[in-house]
Amino acid sequence: MTEPVLYLQNIVRTYQQADRSLEVLRGAELALWPGQSVALIAPSGAGKSTLLHIAGLLEKPDEGEVYLGNEPTAHMDDAERTTRRRLDIGFVYQFHHLLPEFTAQENVMLPQMIRGLGKKIASERAGELLGYLGLGERVKHRPAEMSGGEQQRVAIARAVANSPRLLLADEPTGNLDPKTADHVFGALTQLIRATGLAALVATHNLELASRMDRRVALREGVVVELD
Repeated sequence: MTEPVLYLQNIVRTYQQADRSLEVLRGAELALWPGQSVALIAPSGAGKSTLLHIAGLLEKPDEGEVYLGNEPTAHMDDAERTTRRRLDIGFVYQFHHLLPEFTAQENVMLPQMIRGLGKKIASERAGELLGYLGLGERVKHRPAEMSGGEQQRVAIARAVANSPRLLLADEPTGNLDPKTADHVFGALTQLIRATGLAALVATHNLELASRMDRRVALREGVVVELD
């Protein structure tokens, strides 16, 4: 059987708040396989962002292990973790965080050039990705010249520009109206299936979550599979 792209093993994360400890994750476990989309459904304050940050190597767990493929990451220093994020993980947030002075194409080129690709190859790939997401006529537009849905699709293209194995999304349609959210979500799921990456998407939108391969929730610090 194919190994999971991501495996969170017995993750514990506790925060100190004044004179008390807040245990957010209490032995959370989750595995994601290639080409699989998983919806993470939980109310605010349940630990969704903490789980995503740990899965994305932005935060270290107090206990447990995060495997990318079969590679443990808990022992890695900051430089190694940064390299793994750059090569293997894409992020999409509720707000697009595009650089306003650059065009859509340039925003998607940047992570590729940081990785070391030449400008010509990065430009061609950016154009292909944006075209695939229905933005072929918007490649030279800056973020302020695009709609919210278009901006978020550019953010998705940027997140997958380096062909990551894992995509982490935190409420990627949270700022959009229902029709636009549906369109963006459709583009996202189409991209997941076409590229074979694994995706963990935190969302409050139950209708969109129902269209994903799996649904999980966080309850009292552990991951629970939903029907």
